Amino acid sequence: MRADIVPGGIFPDYELTDHTRTRRKLSELQGGDPLILVLSRGHFCPKDHQQHLQLAAHHPEIRVSYTQVVTIATDNQFELNEFRDAVGAQWTFLSDVGRKVQQDLEIQEYTDPTHNPMVPYTLVLKPGLVVHSVYNGYWYWGRPSIEDLRRDLRDVTREIRLDWDPTTPDLVAAWEAGDHSRHYPYK
Repeated sequence: MRADIVPGGIFPDYELTDHTRTRRKLSELQGGDPLILVLSRGHFCPKDHQQHLQLAAHHPEIRVSYTQVVTIATDNQFELNEFRDAVGAQWTFLSDVGRKVQQDLEIQEYTDPTHNPMVPYTLVLKPGLVVHSVYNGYWYWGRPSIEDLRRDLRDVTREIRLDWDPTTPDLVAAWEAGDHSRHYPYK
């Protein structure tokens, strides 16, 4: 992984084609929310399937927590949709069939010349594509568990949501005065 992709660094705002054949930028997909970004080997990898099954099982919890998920894979459009459907994913999958991300981040998995995938990384990004955490998933146990993600996302949300504790007197007073600017998503 490139040396600048570390906590506090800014992840590149890649623009790729999604599973519906629409060009999408990561920043647009993220909006003002935390983002779980999965850089995937692709449809052929059983480890990726298992990771995505775990994310899909917890996706309702992730969604109500105002958190986005995006998967980038080197799969073509057909394989991307097959992968997404096979794991029951409800989030955006982006195709990097040209390996732009793989080359730019310097994460070519040289041990698999047949598929030429990316080394699988999972990142938790704060709004603005700011890196909070990076997990190298070449070995399955290097990938974040749901509990790892919960801890990371708790920390990120506590940092970015001014109304983390809505019982503080100043937040209550602001709300009662009609100022909802510090209460997400009521801004």
